[in-house]
This record gives sequence, C-alpha cells and structure tokens, in this order.
Amino acid sequence: MPGVPLELLNSPWFLALVGLAVGSFLNVVIARVPLMLERQWWGDVLHQLRDDASYRRVFGGEVTAAMQQSAAQLEHSIGKLAPFGLSRPASRCPSCGSSIRWYQNIPLVSWFWLRGHCSACRAPISMRYPIIELTCAGLFAAVAWRLDSHSTLWLWCGFAAALLALSMIDWDTTVLPDALTLPLLWAGLLASAAGWTIPLTHALIGTACGYLSLWAVYWLFKLATGKEGMGYGDFKLLAALGAWLGWQALLPIILGASILGAVVGIGMKVSGALREGRYVPFGPFLAGAGMTVMLVGTRRTLDWLGWS
Repeated sequence: MPGVPLELLNSPWFLALVGLAVGSFLNVVIARVPLMLERQWWGDVLHQLRDDASYRRVFGGEVTAAMQQSAAQLEHSIGKLAPFGLSRPASRCPSCGSSIRWYQNIPLVSWFWLRGHCSACRAPISMRYPIIELTCAGLFAAVAWRLDSHSTLWLWCGFAAALLALSMIDWDTTVLPDALTLPLLWAGLLASAAGWTIPLTHALIGTACGYLSLWAVYWLFKLATGKEGMGYGDFKLLAALGAWLGWQALLPIILGASILGAVVGIGMKVSGALREGRYVPFGPFLAGAGMTVMLVGTRRTLDWLGWS
C-alpha cells in the first residue's frame, strides 16, 4: 500500500484485522471444499461406470444393463447440479435461503450485530463462524509478534491460514484434501528453494521423513491389527510441515500431536462425545503442534525437550 508505513502493515494489530477477513473466507473454504470434493468423486464414479474396458479387465465380463442404467441416472443427476465453488453461489442462510448482504457478512461485527441469528428467519448462526475468524486473527497476530516485521511475515500467515482450514475440514469430515495439503507442501519447498525459510536440504529431508514416518506407522499398525489407523492425508500434512519447518521439527510435532490427540480422544470417549466406530482425526493435532513449533521455534522446542 503506497504511503503506508511497513511497520504498520506488519504490526500484530493490523495483521489481526487481516486475519479476521481471511478467517471469514476460511469459513467458506471449510464449508464448501468438502462438498466440492464429493461432487468430484461422483464425477469419478460416473467416469468409471462409463469405462467398459476397465470393467472387462477387472471383472472379466460385459457391463450389465443395470450398470448402464445407473450410469445414465447418475449422469442425469450430475447434469442438473447448479454450479458450485468458493465464489458461487452467493452466501445464503442455510435455513431459509435468504441472501446474505455484504453488510451482514462483515467479519465478527455482523455476527454480534445480528446477535447470532439470521436477519430474515431468526435461525441461529453457529458461533463457530466468529470463533474461526478470531482464531485466524489471533494466529496472524502471533505470527507478526513472533517474526517482528520479517520479510517472510505474510508468507507464514498464509501457512497458518492453511493449517487452520485443514484442521477444521479434517475435524468435520476426517478428510485432508489434496487441494490444500499439496499446495502447502510445494509452497514450503519453493519458499525454501528461494531462500525465504529454511535450507533446502532440511526442507527436502523434512518432506521425505515426514511422509515416510507416518506411512511406516500406518502399515505397521495395519499389518498388526488389520485396521487403518490414519489416512494418507496425514502423511501429506506432516510432509508439508517438514517442508516448512525442517526435519528437526518432526519429532516434536509428532510427540505433541500424539499426546494432545490421546488426551482429547480419551476425554471424548469418557464424555460420550466420541461415537462408537468413529475416531478422532489426527490432522488438527498435527497442524496445532506444527503451528506451536513454528511460533516457539524449533531450537527452543528441542531445548525444552532436552534433545538439543
């Protein structure tokens, strides 16, 4: 911004305001990306149903009339879907469908002004929306305080925003979308290659060790129990954290995430909040531990653990 002092743009107070706005956008990302993925998966199903050659290779026979009919019905249903993405359709009340005007969508302010209810039908608006906005504001302010006007300040704010979005999506759906984990991973490697973060060797080793460590745990657990203890998205998220923070940060991240995840999981089990057959997603705890290491500093974290 021409004429605006750099110290102001990089101050915790200004970054907190930016975080409120970004948090409002993250609410859209968290709500819509899972549904966008589901639409994509149904499209993949249709493509597979239409692939007669693949069916013959796998099942050794011709596609049945019932499958052809199912494909036709699915194609018809998909064709009737309205365009859907992060920008379309415009925000609406999920209860009555009323459009949300711009002045009803001001981060944090509008929720309190509307007293947490839709202006048209008075249906309650979840407190999670302002909580995510406040969380993002707090993370941006914490990054600004930690880096103190460093040239990479805004880059690390993007890192924090991505982790917040991934945490909430994983908590809601137990899915860590490749559309977010992979760009986060590549951005970490590119930032390292450009000399903005950590040495490239540390980033590359962190990426490889982050992925392979959880991949090994996954297969050991599956071979021992016959069950899947985590998803491939967790591997990719830890690889992304390794790309940003280096291989030295991986052990503190895994240890912190495991302890916090165990405490929360036991608490939910005892309170009855964890339904039978469900599990607590690991992604939010990996992201939280990664953000903690970033804010505290890898060296200081290792000193606390006595590993330096």
